[in-house]
Amino acid sequence: MSKIFPILKWAGGKRQLVPELINFIPNRYNNYIEPFVGGGALYFHLARKNSIINDSNSEIINLYKEISKNPEMIIKGLKNYKNDEDFYYNIRKSIPNSKLSKAIRTIYLNRTCFNGLYRVNKKGEFNVPYGKYKNVNFVDENNLILASKLLKKTKILNKDYKYILRNYCQRSDLVFLDPPYIPISKYSDFKRYTKEQFHLDDQVELSKYYKKLNKIGCYLILTNSNHEIIKKLYKNFKIKIIKTKRNINSKGSKRTGEDIVITNF
Repeated sequence: MSKIFPILKWAGGKRQLVPELINFIPNRYNNYIEPFVGGGALYFHLARKNSIINDSNSEIINLYKEISKNPEMIIKGLKNYKNDEDFYYNIRKSIPNSKLSKAIRTIYLNRTCFNGLYRVNKKGEFNVPYGKYKNVNFVDENNLILASKLLKKTKILNKDYKYILRNYCQRSDLVFLDPPYIPISKYSDFKRYTKEQFHLDDQVELSKYYKKLNKIGCYLILTNSNHEIIKKLYKNFKIKIIKTKRNINSKGSKRTGEDIVITNF
C-alpha cells in the first residue's frame, strides 16, 4: 500500500515524531491498538489492517467512519468549499445536518483554521479563528482514498480510553498511548481537545492501567511531555527523551520542547 498521511493537521499530533516512534515498534505483534488516536500519525504510517482505534472526540471518530464509508462523497463535498475568511466563519457557525456533512466540515475547518488547532468552548462549539493561509490543500483525493481503504479494515470506536484497555487489549498486542500531555507551561492547554479535560488524576490512573497491561503481556509505547511527574509515574520502565518542535506557538523561537517515550520492552 502507498504511504498514507494523517488527514488532519493535529495539535499534539505525532507526525514529526513518527521517525523516532518506528524505532520502538516490535518486529512481531498481534493487533495494533490506539486508544487516543487523534490525528493518527502512527496508525496511518503503520497501516496495519485489523487495528483498533479510539478517541473520546466524537467529531474525529465520525470523520474516520465517514471516510471509511464515503470517501468519494467527502471529496465531492470539499470541492464546493473555498479558502475564504467569510466562508470559513459561515461554515464554523453552521450546524451540519448529517454525519457526512459534519465530516466534510471537520476537514475543511481543520485545514483552514489557525495552526490546525482543535479547540472547543464549554458548550462544545468549535471556536478557532481563521488561519489566513494562502495555499491550503483541503482536498487530498489520493490520500483520502488510501485512508478509506485502511479505515474499512479498522475497528473505529468512540469510547473512554479505559473501556478500550479493559475490553480489547490482549497479550502481544501493541498498544500506543498518546494521551493529552501534562502541561509544562501556560501555553500547553491546547492539548485538551474536548470539553472533558485530562487532569493529573487522569495521568495517575493511566499509569495504573499501563502497569496492568504490562502484566498481561502487551507491548506498550506511551508518549507525554518531559515532566518530572510523568517520569516518576513510569520510573520502572524504559524512558527516552526526544527533542521536538511545537507547531502551536506563534513564535518560532518557542516551538521547541521535549517529549518522552516510555516502553516496557
